[in-house]
Amino acid sequence: MIQRIQTIYLLVVILLTGVFPFWINLWSDASGNEIYAANEIMVSLVFYVSAVLALVCILLFKNRKNQFVVNRLNMILNIFLLGLFVYRSLNLSGESNISEKGIGMLIPIFSIVFLVLANRAIKKDEDLIKSVDRLR
Repeated sequence: MIQRIQTIYLLVVILLTGVFPFWINLWSDASGNEIYAANEIMVSLVFYVSAVLALVCILLFKNRKNQFVVNRLNMILNIFLLGLFVYRSLNLSGESNISEKGIGMLIPIFSIVFLVLANRAIKKDEDLIKSVDRLR
């Protein structure tokens, strides 16, 4: 069923990865220019792919096993994005007057948390279906 709690979690992931990175700055460079996801092609592409994977996962509500796998792939993609941000932040200077890390770098962490919650709900539904099948 599409009206499950995992749909809410996946909609939050779509909102986090498809909308917020283009409104919230990821970091500021040495000259004070704020860098958004739209300024970095690779980062914006990864954010869009993550949002599309979450949308595909919502549409796979009839096949919970595939939904679970797509969620796992989305988690791996967000871990890759988080690693890219960590690499980028380690290359930026740590002084506050030269560069500043933005709150947008935390978006992959929040999306991973909501993907884990969605996977738990999918697993719970799958276990419920298996228990009902045993009773028949």
